Amino acid sequence: MESRQPVLQPKDYAVASLRSYLLQNGFNYGNYQGTGYANSIFPALKKIYKDDEQKLREVTAGNLEFYNTNPQLVPFITSMQLAMYDNGQSEEDTRAIKFALMGPLSGIGDSLSQFGLAPLFSTIGAGMAMDGLIAGPIFFIVAMFGITFGIRMLMGYLGYKLGTSVIDTLSEKMASIVTIATTIGVTVISGLAVSFVKVNLALEYSTTVEGEQQVVALQTVFDKIAPNMLPVLVTGGIYVLIRKYKWSTYKLILLLIVAGVALSALGILK
Repeated sequence: MESRQPVLQPKDYAVASLRSYLLQNGFNYGNYQGTGYANSIFPALKKIYKDDEQKLREVTAGNLEFYNTNPQLVPFITSMQLAMYDNGQSEEDTRAIKFALMGPLSGIGDSLSQFGLAPLFSTIGAGMAMDGLIAGPIFFIVAMFGITFGIRMLMGYLGYKLGTSVIDTLSEKMASIVTIATTIGVTVISGLAVSFVKVNLALEYSTTVEGEQQVVALQTVFDKIAPNMLPVLVTGGIYVLIRKYKWSTYKLILLLIVAGVALSALGILK
């Protein structure tokens, strides 16, 4: 860990929180929110590394990687990350905390905004509109913006306060914190892999059991050995292609489409 004198002020964290409104503007299937995330923290990074242009480039490029979380709560993550950068924490430690928070805050934020606030205010606004009040849609827009704006700024403040307090009081335990954060991140990614990656074999073979002919699906055999083994193997293969061979998202998508269609046509997958 590199010791440094913090240079960021509370207003810098507030600016990063406001810039999170542009998080989705650069959304793409290469790095999802990565471009918008780097844009949110870039002014603060320029202030932190104003005397080291090479470091500024490295850190900015590092934050262009894949990222996807709830836009309303992302200021909590950006503020904590900036606090760690500002206090000289290592890239590895900062990245581990950033990715550990991605999954949990996605679940909390999506549930709050999409299944809590939006249905509540849309119901009230729609009721007003059906009664002929033009204030119905205006109420919905103002209420949603006001609440989500307050949430963003509050999350930015809490991330700043928590980030600085963690560094001040738990710096000697940062290695343990990073290990826990990394474990959480790997657990979330593993859960997503087995939930959303579907690989089912269509191959079958015949066997005789107590004189009766039975057809056994090879997928059933694999599931008894290790459930979800094939999705894990596919995910691991994709990881190798990204990490070792630097494949882009578009090449991976093309590979998966071609392989899926070909293997299905050959009767290997279903």
